[in-house]
Amino acid sequence: MESRLRTRWNVTATTTGGPQVPNDSQIRIGIDTGGTFTDVVAFDEASGTMVTTKTPSTPSDPAEGFLAGVAKVLDILGEDGSALSAISHGTTVATNQLLEGKVDRLGFITNEGYESVLEIARQSVPDGYGNSYFWVKPDRIVPRELVKGVAGRIDHNGAEIRPFDEEGARNVARWFRDQGITTLGICLLHAYANPAHEERLREIVAEEHPEAVVSVSSEVLREYREYERSMTTLVDAAVKPKLSRYINNIKRRLDEFTAEEGSVPFYVMKSNGGVLSADEVVHQPITTVLSGPAAGALGAALIGKIAGFDRILTCDGGGTSTDVSVVIDGEPTLTTEGSVGVYPSKIPMIDVVTVGAGGGSIAWLSAEGTLKVGPHSAGADPGPVCYAKGGNDVTITDAHVVLGRIPPHLLGGEIPLDVDGARTALEELSGKLGMSLEECAAGVLEISAWNQANALRQVTVKRGLDVRDFALTTFGGSGSLLLCRLMDILDIGTVVVPLNPGNLSAFGLLTVDVKNDYVQTQVSLHEKLDIAGTGQLFDELTERAAAALELEGFAPEDHQFVRTADLRYFGQAFEVRVSVDDGPFDEAAAEAVAERFHDEHRALYGYDFRGNGEQQVEWVNLRVSGPEVRSEPVQENPEVVEASRRAVCFEPATGYVDTPVYWRPDLAPGAQVTGPAIIEEFGSTVPLHPGFVARVDAYRNIIVTREGADS
Repeated sequence: MESRLRTRWNVTATTTGGPQVPNDSQIRIGIDTGGTFTDVVAFDEASGTMVTTKTPSTPSDPAEGFLAGVAKVLDILGEDGSALSAISHGTTVATNQLLEGKVDRLGFITNEGYESVLEIARQSVPDGYGNSYFWVKPDRIVPRELVKGVAGRIDHNGAEIRPFDEEGARNVARWFRDQGITTLGICLLHAYANPAHEERLREIVAEEHPEAVVSVSSEVLREYREYERSMTTLVDAAVKPKLSRYINNIKRRLDEFTAEEGSVPFYVMKSNGGVLSADEVVHQPITTVLSGPAAGALGAALIGKIAGFDRILTCDGGGTSTDVSVVIDGEPTLTTEGSVGVYPSKIPMIDVVTVGAGGGSIAWLSAEGTLKVGPHSAGADPGPVCYAKGGNDVTITDAHVVLGRIPPHLLGGEIPLDVDGARTALEELSGKLGMSLEECAAGVLEISAWNQANALRQVTVKRGLDVRDFALTTFGGSGSLLLCRLMDILDIGTVVVPLNPGNLSAFGLLTVDVKNDYVQTQVSLHEKLDIAGTGQLFDELTERAAAALELEGFAPEDHQFVRTADLRYFGQAFEVRVSVDDGPFDEAAAEAVAERFHDEHRALYGYDFRGNGEQQVEWVNLRVSGPEVRSEPVQENPEVVEASRRAVCFEPATGYVDTPVYWRPDLAPGAQVTGPAIIEEFGSTVPLHPGFVARVDAYRNIIVTREGADS
């Protein structure tokens, strides 16, 4: 059998430096906008002070919550906008638009004869039809009548087979103009190998339809697989108008804080674990589709590394959903096989699985009369019943407050909760189920815990990883509320709760670097791989990455480039990412990559074909890593003082128990608390069930284990 090597090359560029601003600014801010709250962390580089806070999210205009958070944290620090040195932002604007299916009229231009690529799509069916005998394809992101073809062909090697039809392209551009379609995606066959036809088509569209917003595949995703490349390009086009308006609105209003000093450097979190300047991200909106969850995974990876764990699971519980991911050797796992809702997005992204199990997730009865929880959420407005803002649906937060597991207020008392209102709503729901109030509330939380546990199994067990080999890091406003139950369900021995867990995603935004990915597909027989040509391709991609970083304002000495490659055996439809050594690319370097591929393939799937001459390796990505981040330990003080006590129900069978409540800022390293207990702080709560122990480590993380287990 003849083996061939299909290679997709990628460069990820990051930097450890930052652009200089013409003032004495020293405050960096990270802002993560969630479904219920906007989380803010500010770091004063002059004094080393870090402060955290939250403000309610504003779904109708997310920029309002963002700017309120900036104003609030500056007020806490006693500073004004002139003190700002940089702001990094994790946003869900693109994510929510895609999840809610709010895609405006969109046009698609491809090769003549290939107009049905979106209709054909892939033959795979999600979840084996689930619980239904039938599965209906979701609506295409672009209906067939808004897809147009243009004559001309490029082959997989980049050679022109048929010339580009410029007159036909003008007719297509005019047709979309006359139809009032102002957002277009362009994806021509094999444009990853030669973008000449796409570039000319874009020029013609600009001439004939200048008001159109256009995305082209050779800029969005320069790799093979035509359907995925088409969809990724169209998703990029679909979110570009809304995200651009949002980012530009924030930039304009941020300038009000520094009207005399100049613009504040403003960065947006990308799905790949880096940030990009707002000016650039509006041209690459697809890169933000998992912006918020990516920041949380990075923050958790850093905390886990500091706490001494190299294999951790992350559980980021917010108001609308819970995001989970895997961190191995201090790095979140990456994928290029992700999707947002029903839309595949083949871009580098941190591998995050999301489940509708946040604090605002609604409890409801199915047609069969069984209790369900999520994925629908009460969100920030009207929110849970206990928010007293008009919400009538019982949520996870309502169940927690009725059982006493969270205090009758949020954010240290800033937001009082209507416990009686939540109790009345739960009594109505429990009556329909024929259960006691406590049984119903506990049932809501049990279902939520299993939803989270199943998501964690999806990123571990279903991928050949033993969940028991990992520590769990819980964060987000609701992420730590069910940690004891998760430990039981998954048989996990250790949970790490970082300091200020409700703001960890915002904290993660302060730890990341500017980062971008550059990708190229190359097809080659492995034994005939052009070593010199491959090295030249690495150099070209690195030059593109360096040029982009220089445009961002970063000096060459601050650039970092780490090369990786995706490889596969002949006949496989998936790739495995492995590292490529620095230095000149020669035959020894190529063989070293092949050996790493065999090792990684065996680690992932339990077998490899090392030594089998009929099976070969496939190259995919080049990447760049970020800087080390360090944290200093704090002096121990084992003293533990109760802040208060209240009645808490941990199990319906035992009812409410008089339980000590501890204020987390009062717990120094060395302190130890044994359940039953409640540990509270400004943005989060840890209900410690009977049989569990929490100790504070040298970095003020809470480490939860079972009573009697080795520390």
